[in-house]
Amino acid sequence: MKTLLPLAERIAQRLIARRETIAVAESSTGGLIAAALLAVPGASAYFLGGAVVYTKSARSALLGFGDAEMAGMRAATETYALFIARRVRDRHGAVWGLGETGATGPTGNRYGDPAGHTCVAVVGPAERAMTLRTGSAERVANMDAFAKRALELFLEVIPAA
Repeated sequence: MKTLLPLAERIAQRLIARRETIAVAESSTGGLIAAALLAVPGASAYFLGGAVVYTKSARSALLGFGDAEMAGMRAATETYALFIARRVRDRHGAVWGLGETGATGPTGNRYGDPAGHTCVAVVGPAERAMTLRTGSAERVANMDAFAKRALELFLEVIPAA
């Protein structure tokens, strides 16, 4: 969390200055992105909510979509990260949505992606998605690296006030 907090503080400053809000849907980071954003005092001014969407049932319950919406799409892709970022943003009425989906390790996922693979997306007034591969099978280190890259991506996308 110590490496994530400086990034979250910069995000908080920008969101507060711009009077904008964010909602987060994350998977393999297990809530680290939301935790970092909430660790900043005054988070209620910009953080509307989030979800750890780790299973198919969580996807249905927390983001309100099922197999029909997943047709032609699979998790752990930039397309899916964009989809869940839009979905969580829209469900919370936020200006920004952030989505993360990947495979932390020690093994890869059922789609053939190796451990250390994640896709992150930011949607709002600007939009971007990217893939990160750490080359590591260390679960906790990957979770930290994925959350750090997600926050960095958001800083790259959101303009300074």
